This record gives sequence, C-alpha cells and structure tokens, in this order.
Amino acid sequence: MSRSLRGLYAITQDPGPGNPAREDRRLVEQVALAIDGGARLVQYRAKGLAPARRRAQAAALLARCDAAAVALIINDDVELALAVGAAGVHLGRNDADLAAARARLGADAIIGVSCYDRLDLALTAAGADYCAFGSFFPSTIKPDAVRPAPDLLTRARARLRVPLVAIGGITPQNGGLLIAAGADLLAVITGVFAAPDIAAAARAYSKLFEPGARPTETPR
Repeated sequence: MSRSLRGLYAITQDPGPGNPAREDRRLVEQVALAIDGGARLVQYRAKGLAPARRRAQAAALLARCDAAAVALIINDDVELALAVGAAGVHLGRNDADLAAARARLGADAIIGVSCYDRLDLALTAAGADYCAFGSFFPSTIKPDAVRPAPDLLTRARARLRVPLVAIGGITPQNGGLLIAAGADLLAVITGVFAAPDIAAAARAYSKLFEPGARPTETPR
C-alpha cells in the first residue's frame, strides 16, 4: 500500500433488518455510490451475520470494488479475505496476529491494524501496511472508545512511514484538521452510509484532500 494513497476510507454498516436479499443488494449499491463520490478504499465490516451470508456479501462487494479499481479490505476475518480474494484485512486488538495474517494472505495483501490512542502499538506493528488511530471524536458506533488528540497523528507521522488512518466521529467539518495533523485516510461509517445522499457525502470528505483545503475546526 503506497504512502501516496490518500482519501476517504469508507467502512460499511451492518445490513438493515429487512429482506436479506434486498438488503444485500442495497449494501452493494451503497458502496457503489461511495466509490462514485471518491472513496479510495472500502472496508467490509459486518458483525453477527451467518458465515455464508458474509461470504456472499463480501464476494459481491469485491466484484464492485474490482470494477472500480478500489481495494476491498475485510474487517477482522483473515479466512474470509482469503476465501473471496479481497485485497487485505483490518486487524483489531483481539483479532489475528499480524505475522500470522501476513503468512496466510501473502506479501501483496494490505494489512491494517488498529492502534487506538497508542503510538507504541503502531511502532511495534512491523509489516503493517497502515496504522489506524482513534476515535478522535464522539462516535455512535463505538461510544466508549478512547479519544486521542489530533497531535497523536503528528507524532505518528514523524515516526512511521506507512499511511495513517484516522477514525471516529469524523465529519466534513472536523476531518480537515486530522489531515493537517498527518492523516492520510479518513475512515468513515455513518457519515457516509447514513447520509441521505451517499455519493454527495463521500464527495464532501474527498474534497478535504484537494490542494488548498483547510481545516474548519480548531484542534482541541
């Protein structure tokens, strides 16, 4: 994963409670809209679904992402990433070991790791292709998550040579200050997929990476 990769990292929401086939189609349609709005990376995140349905969803998303030359990352599940041929996997604190995931998926896989508010975790994540920090702002997905200050990204940027991902409560209004602090990618779930116009929401985040864009909130 190139250090030059920058932009919106769209992370999917769990499907709704409606008809499974309809919700699965809707998931693919939503991701297609996010890509149309400029998403540079997509992560499939689905908790609690049956394995067969997760595999079917992942395969459908992979086909859509491949058609747009956008990498699909699987959250937490090395075997699912391997089974469908996804670009890589994202690992959290309680997920597979990084070295084991690399051995399973190969040298070309994109493997990202969650580092929360801890630079020390990132510094020991040898072989990771990106490091994710946050939650930087209050998040409805993980309301109890730790809250680092944006300067963590600045300190990480001085020590790391891999892309840095910022996550947690990011909006088009506060995302610019995280980019200014050192983030290469902004990981967003509800800000994109809960928006009434997904493509427009994705576009608003993508514009933060354009030359001349400026932070719109003061760092705390």
